Amino acid sequence: MRAVLSSFVVLFLFSGIVLAQSPEREAAADPQGSPVKIALNVPQGTPLPVVLAKDIRIREVGQPIQGKIAEPIYVFDKLVIPQGSEISGRVTRIAGIPTFRRVVSAANSNFSPSHQVEVTFDTLDLPGGRQIPLRTRVSPASQGVLRFTSAPSSGNERKKPDDLVSFVSATVGHARQAIGREWGGVKSQTSQGKLHWLKRLAIAEMPVHPQYFDAGTRFNAELLDALNFGTEELPPASLKMVGTPPADGSIVHALLQTPLDSASAQPGEAIEAVITEPLITEGQLVLPVGTVLKGSVLQAQPARRLHRNGQLRIVFRQVVPPGAAEQHVEASLEGVEVKSDQNLSLDSEGGAQANAPSTRYLTTGISLALAAFSILPDADAGQPGQSALELITRGADGASGFGVIGFATGALVHSRPVATGFGVYGASMSVYANFLSRGHDVVYPKDTAMAIGFGARVTKPAKSGASSSNAPAGASLAASK
Repeated sequence: MRAVLSSFVVLFLFSGIVLAQSPEREAAADPQGSPVKIALNVPQGTPLPVVLAKDIRIREVGQPIQGKIAEPIYVFDKLVIPQGSEISGRVTRIAGIPTFRRVVSAANSNFSPSHQVEVTFDTLDLPGGRQIPLRTRVSPASQGVLRFTSAPSSGNERKKPDDLVSFVSATVGHARQAIGREWGGVKSQTSQGKLHWLKRLAIAEMPVHPQYFDAGTRFNAELLDALNFGTEELPPASLKMVGTPPADGSIVHALLQTPLDSASAQPGEAIEAVITEPLITEGQLVLPVGTVLKGSVLQAQPARRLHRNGQLRIVFRQVVPPGAAEQHVEASLEGVEVKSDQNLSLDSEGGAQANAPSTRYLTTGISLALAAFSILPDADAGQPGQSALELITRGADGASGFGVIGFATGALVHSRPVATGFGVYGASMSVYANFLSRGHDVVYPKDTAMAIGFGARVTKPAKSGASSSNAPAGASLAASK
């Protein structure tokens, strides 16, 4: 009997323990779970992209300088610094000009060579009136455009179903258009018009001229201290897709962390980029800000003599979201921010090549024609006066070698040998610079803005008797910043 009573007591106590623990077990099994708290900190070292909204004439150290945030700043999945936010600072240093540089500049009729000007930004004004003090290290950013690459079809490419082709093409097209709008969003605020551009060009060509930061000049203001924007709580359901491979056709914003130069890069060299805007698909967060893309250099060809330009091709193979496991992906360059004078072109697989401007043939031809004309015998020799055509030709000979000073000297000095010397010098420099000198390398500085596309490139199969391409609307978009 005592043994039976003991068994009942043990059974009663065990059932009480189970009942007491059951609410906790149910809570743990709750699919909603507890909210996940995310710290909204813009980390130290983050470059704030700044663009000047108006011309600033450089006068003295300490003068104020104002700009706007050129692209939105996110933390995880939240916008913390909107595009167009005001940022202000000052000129901190105006460097002197070495004597040798002054002499070289004067030889090209420029007696006002540009000083190296250092600035800093120390105050951020957010919409709504919040003001945030900053400490930054400022460097010049690419004064270029966002160039997209297209994926032309070829007979050797793997064919995929038409519905998948159409879906991916449309997805890529929408993504490119959205990126183009966002990256070029500040352009309308900084545009000054063609008349203003011609005025500034005329001033820059004068032998003595002031120095300006033009409207639209871009800087990277690297944060020396982290910025704290509090925290946010996210339900676990909103994070269930984080760490999953992105869908084919997805395109993300990223900043390159590994500086690259086709002159020194080696095939197989490891590279990294960091996503700067969250990738959200059908309302679900897939890749938060701070996700690291890892890849390598596939091809690097340095520039060579006879104006042969460099080539560079990169690819990304792994994606590492914050707090999630590394995933293998297939991703390549869809767009890159490059200087407009770099004449960079991207091929269908994201490879980049520096191209010589087509105008080199025209400019060199004009220089050679002027030099040849100046060498020909003077049909009007011995006759009083000079024809207007002769004045213009001699001035053009001088301008081809020494700019405005050369034009004035060639036009006003009644000396055919002087004009001939100017013309030969200008033609020689043009031939050397455009055809004999070393070509241009492909250069991606640290924090180069990129658009990176996921998935194998999908193209429509070529139709018989005609070529076809799935390049979507916006594929050839070049969004000026």
